Amino acid sequence: MKNILMRNVRNTIGIFGLILAISLGSAFAQGESKGGGRLAGTWDAVVTLQNCATGDAIRSFNSIASFTKDGITIGSTSGTPQSLRTPEHGIWRHEGGNTYAFKFKSFRFDSAGNSTGWSIVTHQLELDQDNDSYNSAGIAQIFAPNGVQVAQGCSSGVGTRFGF
Repeated sequence: MKNILMRNVRNTIGIFGLILAISLGSAFAQGESKGGGRLAGTWDAVVTLQNCATGDAIRSFNSIASFTKDGITIGSTSGTPQSLRTPEHGIWRHEGGNTYAFKFKSFRFDSAGNSTGWSIVTHQLELDQDNDSYNSAGIAQIFAPNGVQVAQGCSSGVGTRFGF
């Protein structure tokens, strides 16, 4: 009796696991068919800091970012020395059609290695029809170590898929 009960429990758990795996796979496939998976990959970008009031370019620099299929982004930039800023860690989502949104955070330091706070960058991104380039625009919020926002800036980006 005990062996039959244990076998039924194992079978139930196995069936539940199979149903869960099929359901998650189906949900993921639906997200990709609606355009959500097209951003996944690694991208080279040129970021331009802009005057928020006029849109005039202040300076440009290269960046690289990876977008995973599960909505995570990790990146790095040449705009600030690595000793003064951590890599970017964040999230992204498909807004619909070719439009995506991403948001990432990085910590900032002075030349002595002391924390000066963090920045959060939020952009809206438009992917081209071939899924090989994008344009984005958004804001950067700068926070002091105590969490008070001390500045805000605007930026735009032009990205191309990194590949062979």
